[in-house]
Amino acid sequence: MHQSLTPAGPARPSAAEANEAIRHLVETRLDGEWPSEAYEFLLLEWAAASRAEVSAAQ
Repeated sequence: MHQSLTPAGPARPSAAEANEAIRHLVETRLDGEWPSEAYEFLLLEWAAASRAEVSAAQ
């Protein structure tokens, strides 16, 4: 079973960093089991970072 990922500090990753973490997760899974908790966590991180980046650009 996969453990949930917890941010190390208050800063969230950028959308690009979260996207890279998702790509890494997908490319490196070994057991054939889909790590849904980790994937969902990273998707939420990506979505939050994307919203923040869009808001900052406006």
